[in-house]
Amino acid sequence: MLLKNNSENLRCSQVFRFIYHILGTGTWEQRKLFEVTERVTRKNTQLQSTLPLTISAQYGLIDQNTFFDKQVASRDVSGYYLIKNGEFAYNKSYSKGYPVGTIKRLDKYSEGVLSTLYILFKVTNADSQFLVTYFEGNKWYQEVMKRATEGARNHGLLNISPKDFFNMHLFIPVKSEQYKVGSIILKISCLIAANEQVPKLVIKIVKNSHVNLLLFN
Repeated sequence: MLLKNNSENLRCSQVFRFIYHILGTGTWEQRKLFEVTERVTRKNTQLQSTLPLTISAQYGLIDQNTFFDKQVASRDVSGYYLIKNGEFAYNKSYSKGYPVGTIKRLDKYSEGVLSTLYILFKVTNADSQFLVTYFEGNKWYQEVMKRATEGARNHGLLNISPKDFFNMHLFIPVKSEQYKVGSIILKISCLIAANEQVPKLVIKIVKNSHVNLLLFN
C-alpha cells in the first residue's frame, strides 16, 4: 500500500474507521504489541545478505543503494540486523507527516540488512496484512508519543526503547476478524491511490455481495 501524502493518509484512516464501524465495536480489543509480535535481533554475522535497506514512508523497505543512488550503509554489514521477508521494521526517524517515524513490512525482497537503530519484529499472534494496514494509519502515533522520552529528539530520531515500543497498545479486532479487515482495506487502498472519490467507492465496495460475504461469513 503506497500512501503518497497526508490527505491520502487521512482518507485511509477514514476508511479504517468505516470498516471498524461495520464490524462493530464488540469484536475489537486492546492488546500490547509484544502480545502479538516478537522482537527480531538476529545479526548478519555470516553475511547472509549484503543488501542494505532503508525505509521510505512512501515505498516501504527498499534497496538503500537505489533509493539514495549511492551506498550509505557501512561496507561491513556483518553487525547489521538481518531482516527476512514478512518481518517488520520500525524507523524512529521522524519527518513531515510522520511525527513518530514509520513501520513497514519487508515485501520486495527475500531478506536484507538494516542498521541496529531500527526495531525489528515478526508477527506471532495476529494477521500480518492487518498489521500492515494498522501501521499505515496513525492510531499508534499517540502510543509511541506517550512512551518516547520527552525532549529527547536528537538528529531526527525519536528516543524510545524497544521495551517501551513493544509495550504500546494496539486496538484491534479479534484474530478471526483481522484477515477480513486486512483484505478489505488492501483492496480499498488501491482505489485510494488511484481515485479521489474514495467515499463513493467505499460504499460501492461494501455493498458488493462478495465483500459482504468476506465481512460477515
